[in-house]
Amino acid sequence: MPLIPEEPQIHESAQGPRATPASGRTAPTPRPVPGPRPAAPSRPGRRGPPRPAPPVQRAARDAAEPGPSGPSAPAKATPQIQLIPASVQGALDAAEEAVDLLLDSGRSPGDVLVITTGEPHPWATHELSFGEASYWAQHDSGDDIFYADAQVADRAGERPVVVVAVNGGPESVTASALAVAHARAGALLIVCGDPQRINSVLGAGV
Repeated sequence: MPLIPEEPQIHESAQGPRATPASGRTAPTPRPVPGPRPAAPSRPGRRGPPRPAPPVQRAARDAAEPGPSGPSAPAKATPQIQLIPASVQGALDAAEEAVDLLLDSGRSPGDVLVITTGEPHPWATHELSFGEASYWAQHDSGDDIFYADAQVADRAGERPVVVVAVNGGPESVTASALAVAHARAGALLIVCGDPQRINSVLGAGV
C-alpha cells in the first residue's frame, strides 16, 4: 500500500513544472505552503491524570479477567504531502527554495530534514569529511537543518518537516527515500522532482 497518495491526491503547485531544468537558480520554483506547525510536545516530566486503583476486593478477579487496556499512545499523524515539480538537475535547488520558505514562515532549522536520492548535498559532503561521528553528532543536537543521503537517511530521527530532493539515483533508492521520508515526517513531507517518475515509484508499491 503506497505511503503517499497517488498523483490526483497530491496538490501540485499551480505554477507547474519548471520551464527549463534549473542550472544554478535561474528559474523560479513553485513555493510550497508552509504546512501546519505541530503542537508543542509535552514536557518530559509531565504526567497524565493518575489512573484509579482497582478495588481491593476485585483485585484477584481483575487479574483473571481481561479488562479494557489502558490509554494507548496516539497513532502517528499522517503528514501533509506536497509535490514540487522539478527536473533531476533542479530538484536540489527546489528543495533549497522550499527550505528557505519554511524558515521564512517561522520554522526552526532544527525542524527540517533534507534527503537527497542522487548526489549528496554539499553540506553533507563537507561535514562527512570530518568523520561520521561529528556528522551524526550534529544530527543528534537537533538545532539545525540536517542533510542526509538516501543511503543513510534511515538513521535519521523524526522531524516535523522532511524535504526529499529526487536528484538522481536508481528507482530503488528513490523508493527507499520516499518510504523513509514518510516515516520520519511529523507534519509535512515535501517531494521535489519529476512528478511522473515519483508517481511511477509510488505505483510500484512504496
